[in-house]
Order: sequence, then structure tokens, then C-alpha cells
Amino acid sequence: MKRQGIAEALRDGIAEEMQRDPAVFCLGEDIAIPGGWGGAFTVTLGLEKQFPDRMINTPIAELGFFGVATGAALMGMRPIVDVQYGDFLLLASDQIINNAAKLRYMSGGTCQIPMVMRAPIGATGRGSQHAQSLERYFIGVPGLKVVAVSTAYDAKGILKAAVRDGNPVMIFEHKLLYGSKGARAEPGAVDATSEIPDGDYTVPLDRAVVRRPGRDVTILGWLLMAHFAAAAANTLASDSIEAEVIDVRSLSPIDYETIGESVRRTGRVVIVEEGPKTGGVAAEIAAGIMERFGEHLLAPVVRVASADVPVPFTPVLENAYRPDQARIVAAVRELLR
Repeated sequence: MKRQGIAEALRDGIAEEMQRDPAVFCLGEDIAIPGGWGGAFTVTLGLEKQFPDRMINTPIAELGFFGVATGAALMGMRPIVDVQYGDFLLLASDQIINNAAKLRYMSGGTCQIPMVMRAPIGATGRGSQHAQSLERYFIGVPGLKVVAVSTAYDAKGILKAAVRDGNPVMIFEHKLLYGSKGARAEPGAVDATSEIPDGDYTVPLDRAVVRRPGRDVTILGWLLMAHFAAAAANTLASDSIEAEVIDVRSLSPIDYETIGESVRRTGRVVIVEEGPKTGGVAAEIAAGIMERFGEHLLAPVVRVASADVPVPFTPVLENAYRPDQARIVAAVRELLR
């Protein structure tokens, strides 16, 4: 066992999959610059030395290199595509939505698209065009699996499972959870380190995980919000309120089996999302809970999310914009009144 942050765990996971399968390769902007950072957040640092022919730097042309990755996957390769900021997925959305996600269906299953897309998201003082939470735009795309990693253990295991899957998988990672060091250290970073096994392992792409058991209320979150939810649960415990915290983790498909077990036990649900409230992932999960487990609810599902405005730039406004531990605690207390 060794303790690692998410960036280190992802790096090891990529290296192990490239060693295991010669069809695996990486492409993206500045991922293999000698003496560089290893992408925007150090995930691919040094991999160009181990795999000089399979670490491909691309132009600043997301639509183009996502098309290259889709074509390579069609031909039997297993690309891992690194986009510097999740916001840039919108530039590649035609290739992602109309080709990568649909070609297996359109070919009657004859073609597979074993393609992994990694995207850092979340507000970190970079302004409206480099801070969005874009999960909402991709969870409703049939043929695309969407996951969000909140710990180093999950990051490595999910990355490895995604590489081995026969479908396009989009992995969202939060900038404040990487644990990057030196020039790429993030102010306000949250500890997402884990004990990582020495041997090979994978984490299922379609399962949520209970981070803290509880009986009074279920709090659902993912990425940074899973950590804020856990911190809120610790605060609530001091008032004898036992909150069950579930890291949703799989955003498409959503694991309603794990969620349902908790809802039947607690009868109350708070969903925490970093993105804006309107039209978000939390709205989809709330509807799914109502349709499946409505008779078990003792109160309406509560959503805690960011305001319906672009992500602010200044730290004061950014902190006011994004949900935090105090807002989650207040929402739970109001729900239990």
C-alpha cells in the first residue's frame, strides 16, 4: 500500500494500463512536454519518458483531436484523451455526442468505441470560462458513460475500468482534489488522498458508494461536494443528527439501488451540486428518487446548488457562489425541523 493523491494515482493508473495493453495511448494539449507540467494538473508528468511513442501532444483544437481519438477507437486502439479544462469539452461536443456516443448503436454493436475522456472541472479562481461544472451537459447523452472521482483510490480504479470498457467513458475530476504539488498546487485544495493497493484493481463504473452511514437524512454529492457533505455530516453529528453520505460517483448511469436503500431508511434527502441549480444533475436525481421511492419520502427532496449565474472570478464571490459545509448543514437542519 502507498498513500497518493488523485493526480499521482491517475498517473500510475495510466502507466499500468499502457504497460498492460499496447493499444492504450494518450493525447491532449501539453501532456508530454519535456520539462513541462504533465498537462495542466501534472497527471501525465514524466510519462513521455516511459512511453515516448504513445504520449501525443495535440494542437489547441479539441474538435480535431477528439475526432482523432474516436477514429483510433473505431480501429481498435484505446485512447485516453486529456482536455486541459472541462469547459473545452464544449468545443469537442460534436465528436463526443454525434460520433463517439452513437457509433456503437448505429453499427448494431459491430463497432466499439473504447475511449476515455478526462476533464478537470470546478471553480478555482480562474473565471467563468475555466470553472464550469459540465456534468449536466453529458449525463443525458445515450451511449456515453459519465463518472466523477472524489478520492485517489476511486480515480485510479475507475480510470483502469474505463480503459478496459468497450464504450466511451467521460471522467470528471475536480481541480481542488488533485493534490498536485509545486507550481500546480491549488489554493484551497481538499485532501482526497487514499491508500492505494500495490496490485491491480478496478472500481465499477456504475456504482455509488456510501462514505458515511446514517439514519436521519441522506446527503448525496460527488467530486468536491462529496467532501463538503462529509464535513457537514461531522458537524451535524455533534447535534445527534446522523447523516448518511453517499458519493454518487456514477452520474450516468445513476446507481438508484444504493441510493434507494438509503432513502428507504432515512426518508429524507439533500442533494449537493457545485453547478447551477436549474437543469442540473441534482434535478435529475431528485426526479429519479421521486419516481422510484416517493412513497418512502417523509419530506420533499432538497437541492443545494450554486446560483444560476456564470462562475464569478473573485475569491469572495466564488465562495459565495458555490455550496459549502455551512449551507449543507443549514439545509439539513431546515429539512428536519
